[in-house]
Amino acid sequence: MNNDLNTIDTLGALLAQIADLTKQADQIKEQLRDAATLPGGSNSFEGSLFKATVVAQDRATVNYKKLLVELGATDEQIERHTSRSMSFAVRVTSR
Repeated sequence: MNNDLNTIDTLGALLAQIADLTKQADQIKEQLRDAATLPGGSNSFEGSLFKATVVAQDRATVNYKKLLVELGATDEQIERHTSRSMSFAVRVTSR
């Protein structure tokens, strides 16, 4: 792909807009969550065009590597049973 400077600048500008919009959306989500967790608070909010529902989830995660070490597995055993894959990311920074 041709690294056209205009294309790179367009990508950077779009990512900056997305970051700003994401921050705004996260602030609104936090306000809704806070309102929903008040005593007697509703978990459903309606606008003219959209409806938002706050859903609480109890999420648990197991640190399998730590668990396996506690159960006596060696680093070598863990490594033999660990699969790896490549992933790629594009990072854009301002100049």
